[in-house]
Amino acid sequence: MKTLIKTARENKGLMLREVAQMLGIDQALVSKFETGNRKPTKAQVHKLAEILDIDSNELMVSWLKEKILYEIGDDNDLALQAMIAAEAEIKFKLSSSKLAVPKAIKSLLADIDKLKKKLDKFRKFDSYRIAQALELEYTFESNRIEGNTLTLKETDLVINEGLTISGKSMREHLEAINHKEAIEYVKHLIEKKSAINEREVLSIHNLILRGIDQLNAGVYRNVQVMIKGSSFTPPQPFLVGKQMEDYFHWYTSNKAKLHPIVLAAEMHERLVTIHPFIDGNGRTSRLVMNLILLKNGYVIANLKGDAKSRMNYYNALEKAQTQNNKNDFIELIAQVELTSLIRYLKIIGK
Repeated sequence: MKTLIKTARENKGLMLREVAQMLGIDQALVSKFETGNRKPTKAQVHKLAEILDIDSNELMVSWLKEKILYEIGDDNDLALQAMIAAEAEIKFKLSSSKLAVPKAIKSLLADIDKLKKKLDKFRKFDSYRIAQALELEYTFESNRIEGNTLTLKETDLVINEGLTISGKSMREHLEAINHKEAIEYVKHLIEKKSAINEREVLSIHNLILRGIDQLNAGVYRNVQVMIKGSSFTPPQPFLVGKQMEDYFHWYTSNKAKLHPIVLAAEMHERLVTIHPFIDGNGRTSRLVMNLILLKNGYVIANLKGDAKSRMNYYNALEKAQTQNNKNDFIELIAQVELTSLIRYLKIIGK
């Protein structure tokens, strides 16, 4: 970069003091930029590009390269690991750019918003019994996606009657009870108007694995994992903490920009792609998605756990994870929400 700056200054016929004056710094500092003894700040790089008619991107790339090489020093083995980690995070951030919503999804969102306006007028007909029945179905389907074999009726008996089902494992019983408690916690967060942050997501996950795997409940994984039946490999454990930090930054930056359905789908896909936990990633991701939907006045998007629906769900997720194409997944969530709204309006309309 030093050669680039000096050559450009000389080509422009500018003296060191003239460049220094335009930058608002000491002449000696500009001289050090040219000799490589000092590095300009990011803001100064952009200003130098403007003053010297240098391509801003070219100068910034040169500046970043020198900055990285300086920080790395001679520790090449660790440097290579750091570069791999940095590449993964950069790719993750690049995928965070604002989504260009296709026409098919826009049409679905328009239909959903029309139904939501109707729903807002019928809110006075909401009842605890309706909510309880729909939440029971949600618990049943979300657990069924993950392989739980309790039927809808058995799930009801476990949750609401406290019964033990013969032939079913203790884990399956706890999954039903825990998911119900997690829904209650989500509703509590909405009532309190709590922010969606790391503490709350960890609390949701803690409820999901409570009594099942207490050691890993509400804790990020420290081992590498694989997803059965998927070609996608989640990030290495040492990347999880930073990617989760980026996840919440992304939410803060986009929660007011994106349609709530798109936002909810994105938060679901991003969380399950990071796969921050040993177990319970799917249930936690779906709860976070529905937390966003409920916060924005929509109804629970209840993804079904039958074989066909589960396969459609997994295929859409894998396409987002391996091809960085989220349209199918967002469209799937929008369609599920539309179906859920139609059904809900029929119920309270009666």
